[in-house]
Amino acid sequence: MKTFQSWNALVKKRNALAEGGICGFKMRQLPFMGVICTVMLFIVYRTTDYQYHKTEMETRFHPFATVKDYHLHLGKLRGLPRGIMQARSDLELRPLWSSNSQSKASVTTNKNLLAMPVGIKQKDYVDDVVKKFLAANFTIILFHYDGNVDGWWDLGWGEKAIHIVAHNQTKWWFAKRFLHPDIVSVYDYIFLWDEDLGVEHFDPTRYLEIVKSEGLEISQPALDPNSTEIHHRITIRARTKKFHRRVYDLRGKTKCSNSSEGPPCTGFVEGMAPVFSRSAWYCAWHLIQNDLVHGWGVDMKLGYCAQGDRSKKVGVVDSEYIVHKGIQSLGGSGHPTMRTTMKRHGASSFDLRTEIRRQSTWELKVFKERWNQSVEEDKNWVDPFLRYQRRSKKHKRQDN
Repeated sequence: MKTFQSWNALVKKRNALAEGGICGFKMRQLPFMGVICTVMLFIVYRTTDYQYHKTEMETRFHPFATVKDYHLHLGKLRGLPRGIMQARSDLELRPLWSSNSQSKASVTTNKNLLAMPVGIKQKDYVDDVVKKFLAANFTIILFHYDGNVDGWWDLGWGEKAIHIVAHNQTKWWFAKRFLHPDIVSVYDYIFLWDEDLGVEHFDPTRYLEIVKSEGLEISQPALDPNSTEIHHRITIRARTKKFHRRVYDLRGKTKCSNSSEGPPCTGFVEGMAPVFSRSAWYCAWHLIQNDLVHGWGVDMKLGYCAQGDRSKKVGVVDSEYIVHKGIQSLGGSGHPTMRTTMKRHGASSFDLRTEIRRQSTWELKVFKERWNQSVEEDKNWVDPFLRYQRRSKKHKRQDN
């Protein structure tokens, strides 16, 4: 019996030693497993970070660039050290010499941009606008569609503005060619205005304060009800409001009610005086068609560039408003050379303004066709506002 108890004790001792060895082995494994997990997490992080920066670099060259395009551009830059490359520019005028140029070489003081197509016949209106924007520290770029630049040098600010000349070209033609997002990316807001606007009741600084506080990516100042031309009710100034995002109107062809989810009832600004944030302009520039120079139809799609829900990110500022004079410039009575009638293959004379309107109407048709075709061909694109509409209807059902 004693021998059996001794044998039993020996077996228990051996098992205890074995269990202790296994436990010790497991304890010794823990630091090793920790190192393995840390290494794996580091590899996952580096891979994700690399993919993110790679995608960012691809879209920096072109928003729709392929990997092949990215490597092609990268190859072209291979001869330069990374630190010397500057991917952005601006429209600031630089002095040929300065006593302290070294300290000012990389300083851009103006953070917002005003761009306008101008003709000498509207010189007084333009003068009023530019003075207000210069006082608010804006960069000014004027697109001269009538070729007359010399007529502006007598104004005190003439040499402070940038002047670009191209005969009989539209605002959208100029914007597409001279306001590339990479060039204007240093500016927080881009004002792309017509020339026939009265600014007696408008202050750029107060306007931007409202835009920023309300989170408006695309906006416009409201139009005085006494303006000569008003095309959409949503642009009319509401006297008791600071700003508005939608309009209610059951009159006329287009009915705007609480259930209206898109332009021109909400999420809409007109093409005469739009204001874009930097991000919104990056998108809007790509929406502007290179060959459709009148821009008809673009205003109805600008909400897609609002960086979110257009019913919240697009608005009209009422407290800072303008007067639309409705002066026809290109092809209109404001431009003497455009009143000339012409003979076409022996046919009766025709007015150039009529021809321009016919061209604009044709461009609108083409733009709509291109949009519809693009939507049909891009199988990966989903209309973001269909989601917003479904979500809005769901919330309304829950409220009821």
